[in-house]
Amino acid sequence: MKVLLAKKGKLFVITAPSGTGKTAIIDIIRKKVEGIGYSVSHTTRPPRRGEVNGVHYCFVAREDFEKMIEAHEFVEWAIVYDHLYGTPVSSVDSTLSSGRDLLLDLDIQGAQEIKKQFPEATLIFILPPSLKILHERLQRRSAQDDTNTGLRMEKAVEEIRKCRDYDFLIVNDDLKKAAREVEAVIIAQRARTERRFP
Repeated sequence: MKVLLAKKGKLFVITAPSGTGKTAIIDIIRKKVEGIGYSVSHTTRPPRRGEVNGVHYCFVAREDFEKMIEAHEFVEWAIVYDHLYGTPVSSVDSTLSSGRDLLLDLDIQGAQEIKKQFPEATLIFILPPSLKILHERLQRRSAQDDTNTGLRMEKAVEEIRKCRDYDFLIVNDDLKKAAREVEAVIIAQRARTERRFP
């Protein structure tokens, strides 16, 4: 019997509360894992220090984002801390149809919407080592971008309560170890039987 690789790529969604180290983990995965694309989300929020337009996010004016919503250019979009975030349809379609896997960096709302549209998507939730450590990280971030630590902490606790809806939970108490665990999930999911026999 001939074993074939599936023609369509697989979706991997990573979600984490703010301050959990999700962006750093994704950066490692993007450099280390072969054959995986990354969908750069659009957002109306201003760039943070060190963020590059088109690499971390596509930073757009609210008016332009709203036009994109009207034109159905997003596979999902959400409002987070009064800013709009969205995943472009074009990026998802072109990557998956080329046979490459795709990594999405989404909040809970976005992940839920993706799971509705792509039930086969793998959802990965990154947890902080503890709420105390998360609070310390959020205080440092608030000092950098004038955000409300209390508000972010409330949202983080709310998000953590929903982590049972995810396929995999990974605790980021060590960045390299957490990235290795995400990589292991991707490798294991790629080897699943249904991906070998069309």
